[in-house]
Amino acid sequence: MDSPHGAAVKAEGFGLKGPRGWVFQDIAIDAAPGSLLAVEGPSGSGRTCLLLALTGRMKPTAGHAEIGRHRLPKKMAAVRRIAALGPVPGVNDLDQALTVAEQLREGAMLQRRYDAPVRALLRPRGAHAPAPARVRIEQALAAVGLDPATLPKGLRTSVRDLERLEAIRLSVAIALLGGPRLLALDDLDLKLSDAERAEAWALLRSVAARGTTVLAVCSEAPADVTAVRTGPQTPPAAAAPSLTEKDADTEAADTGTSTGTGTGTDTDDEDTKGADDALAETGRA
Repeated sequence: MDSPHGAAVKAEGFGLKGPRGWVFQDIAIDAAPGSLLAVEGPSGSGRTCLLLALTGRMKPTAGHAEIGRHRLPKKMAAVRRIAALGPVPGVNDLDQALTVAEQLREGAMLQRRYDAPVRALLRPRGAHAPAPARVRIEQALAAVGLDPATLPKGLRTSVRDLERLEAIRLSVAIALLGGPRLLALDDLDLKLSDAERAEAWALLRSVAARGTTVLAVCSEAPADVTAVRTGPQTPPAAAAPSLTEKDADTEAADTGTSTGTGTGTDTDDEDTKGADDALAETGRA
C-alpha cells in the first residue's frame, strides 16, 4: 500500500464545553507527521469526544487545532477528508450480521462513494474494473496483519465470530482503504489481555512507521508512546448523587444557569451536529 504522508497534529487551548461543564479543556498537542499519539484517561473523561473533535467530527468550543495545516474548527470538512476512523464504538461499529468479506467490500464501496471523483460515480454499473478494490483490500489486510487463512472460515467468517483483536485489525484495515493521513481509534485496550494489548500497540506502531499519523484512545499508554491525558476538570462528584442534587442539576440546565455554556440549546445543537457528522462519515446516517 502506498504510504500516505501523515498529518501533523497540533492543538492549543483546545476544549469542548457542554451543558454541564467542560468535556475536555486546555489540550495542548504538537505531534509530527507519522507520530503515534495516545489519548489517555479513564472512561468518561472526554477522551472519545477529543478524538472526534480532532478528526473533524465534533465541533470544539475553545482554542484551536491544526490537522495537516487544516485549522479547526473552521476546516472540519477538510479534516474529515484526511482523517479516518478505526473502531469507535457507537459511531462506526462493524456489522455483526456480515462476513469479513462483505464488511471489507462495504468499506471499499463507501470509500469509493465518498472519496471518488464525481465522474467516477457517473459510470454505468459494471463499467469499472473491481481489481483495484481487491488490491487495496489485500494490501490493507497485510498492513494490519490480518491473514484470512487464520480465520475459522476465511473471508466467509462472520464478523460476530471474530476475537476482539481480530475485529480491531479488520476495522483498521477498512480505515486504511482510503489512504488517510490520520488514523484515529477508540478504546484500544478494552477487553484485551496483556499479550493482546502489546500486539495492538505493535500494530499501531507499524501503521505509523508506514507514514500515517495514529491517534489512539486508551486507559493507559505504553511508556514509549507520547500521551495526552484527559480527566475531570472539577472535583469528582459523589458516586450516587442525591435526588435533590439531580433535581438541582436539571433545574440549572433548564434555566441555563449551570456551569455549562449558559444557553444549553446552542451546545446541544452543536453536539447533535457533531454526532450527525460522525454517523455521516460511516454512510449510515
